[in-house]
Amino acid sequence: MTKANPRALLSLAALGATALMSAAALRPAIAATSADQARPDDSIAAVRSATARYHDVQVAIADGYVPSDHCVASPAGVMGYHYTKPSLLAQPPDLRRPAMLLYLPTEKGLELGGVEWIQADGDQDPATDADRPSLLGVPFNGPMPGHEPGQPVHYDLHAWVWQHNPAGTFAQFNPAASC
Repeated sequence: MTKANPRALLSLAALGATALMSAAALRPAIAATSADQARPDDSIAAVRSATARYHDVQVAIADGYVPSDHCVASPAGVMGYHYTKPSLLAQPPDLRRPAMLLYLPTEKGLELGGVEWIQADGDQDPATDADRPSLLGVPFNGPMPGHEPGQPVHYDLHAWVWQHNPAGTFAQFNPAASC
């Protein structure tokens, strides 16, 4: 049996450690830029699971979502009534904790149609978008001026996870809904 050269073993160990550290350092960058590196539970199903209890409007209100009294509509379609959780507006967007719930009027009352995430634009300049967030590999819309007095320039992303939207799951307006 031949004896291994201690210097050669030390060099191989150092090379292996360097390769492992380099791979570990690159992993966050790869995960942040590659859709196939997303966590297995980062999906529309995860959003549905996290928001299923809000089919009952009273549960949403009890959990801190504040109802609006205006059903948002445009020629492009409907967003519905926005129920906003103020404590989530100042936090980074979280897939499982949307800042807004979108309710649509029906014969039976309000029904949960989708969700919306919102993030204030860092420099409050609608002409720049270096801080545009994304979820599920989808970039947010914006930056855009606030829709109500006091609302900052912001980005937003709608997801029609409870009602089909012929314009697309992440379209702002749903042409199949009405106020």
